[in-house]
Amino acid sequence: MSAGTPPAKDQIAITIITGFAGSGKTTLILNLMPQLRQENPGYKIALIKNEIGDLNIDTQLAAAAEMTGTQELLGDCICCTNVGQIESALETLDKECNPDRIIIETSGSAEPLKLVLEVNRISKATGRYALDGVVSVIDAENWGGYANTSYTAKLQAKQTDLIVINKWESLDERAFDLFLDKLGDLDVDTPQTKSDKGWISKELLFGFDPKMARAWIEDDKGGSHDHSHNHKSEVECISVTLSSSKEDAGVDLQKLDQLLKSAPKDEVYRIKTILYSNTPPQSNNDADATRSKNGRGRYILNWSFGRWSWSTDQISNGTAPVLRMSIFTAQYESNKWMKRIESGAFVALSEPGSSESNLEVKRVQ
Repeated sequence: MSAGTPPAKDQIAITIITGFAGSGKTTLILNLMPQLRQENPGYKIALIKNEIGDLNIDTQLAAAAEMTGTQELLGDCICCTNVGQIESALETLDKECNPDRIIIETSGSAEPLKLVLEVNRISKATGRYALDGVVSVIDAENWGGYANTSYTAKLQAKQTDLIVINKWESLDERAFDLFLDKLGDLDVDTPQTKSDKGWISKELLFGFDPKMARAWIEDDKGGSHDHSHNHKSEVECISVTLSSSKEDAGVDLQKLDQLLKSAPKDEVYRIKTILYSNTPPQSNNDADATRSKNGRGRYILNWSFGRWSWSTDQISNGTAPVLRMSIFTAQYESNKWMKRIESGAFVALSEPGSSESNLEVKRVQ
């Protein structure tokens, strides 16, 4: 994940969605749009879509008219001859649409690692983009055939942050067990979650960016996101709030850093946090966030599958909690992590004896 000194203009988050042809990538994207618009109607997403051949973008996706802008890379695989076109496609969307996030949907034959390396190169060169995560969508009904015949299908499952198991509902228990056995043959520790007929929570697929963070605060719900929906989710969510009677209180970054370094990515998927600190926090590539001009500053943390980055938010509110955090865990893992957070080992004030503090930890999903 790209992380460094952010420019005055917020970086654009990039999410890569890959998967074999017909796995349901487009459906997954379509089901994300209403979730984003419900929380933040002004949130803008653009799409780079790669197709082998000269077919236009999916008519279903185009008709949905939910994207701020689209760029098509047709003719060849995005990780081969089209890899050099990614930078120009990103620049075009940035200038014409000014999106908050760009989704890159690859063709069925793309190798994620090549694309990740190119996006990271562009991010470092321009300082304009930040790779948020790579998601691989797997068709459970047909995975056996793909895995047996396609080397690329195996790479897509390995070179990713999260595997979304799609189209599993029609499988009986035995068939699903066989699918899991074949998937297990890859011998990787990549986190896995099942979709609900092509629906997956945006909280799991998308990390925190400044615009999402501001909507979160303005909605006055803090760590308690609205998780009411009609879909099943295998993800559990912990809400953490740390408050203080002292207006200039800050978070103990050393303790928090231990959480960021120790959380296993097969138990903890994402950590999204807004906090106040008197010193700038550090990303896992040793890059500091921009120091606040006033000393005490508000910072936004996006922790995704073991990698994290910080950005500085110039907005400050003296009455706001010192920390608001949402931790998204795998199924059956939230109770264990609630106890660890409640112990104070990871979340505390930098000067705990100087003011009265209150740590509230609860499960909200």
